[in-house]
Amino acid sequence: MVEYMTISGVLVVLLILMTFAVNAIFMEGPSDRLAYHSFVDIGNGISTRIVDVYVLAPDNGSIATAFDIPDDVAGQGYQVSLDVGRLDSNQQVVVSRGDVMSRISIAGIGATMGVAGNTTGTGINKISYNSAGF
Repeated sequence: MVEYMTISGVLVVLLILMTFAVNAIFMEGPSDRLAYHSFVDIGNGISTRIVDVYVLAPDNGSIATAFDIPDDVAGQGYQVSLDVGRLDSNQQVVVSRGDVMSRISIAGIGATMGVAGNTTGTGINKISYNSAGF
């Protein structure tokens, strides 16, 4: 009887430890990897839209475009912000949630035009340009 109780106790402890490990290894890891790759795609799309607005921007006047990005990634929301590089004029689109973050450079306009703002995935998002400034 003592052997049965000892073996059962050890197995219960191992089962509890496995429950915590399974969540971290088999659920959070792949979810974070999926979120990172989705954030890269979202950041590339926003960077492309910013460059498109810059190419079409008039010398005098304004232009605006509305676009939609996914409301959530892997069942959770996320934040999109524009970050100015510290050492150079490299501006980046930063898509993040918790510990998962993706940084995508805004190609071609970093040295010529400042970009600022932030958004989330919910709703319709807007990129606007005004030659007089905001």
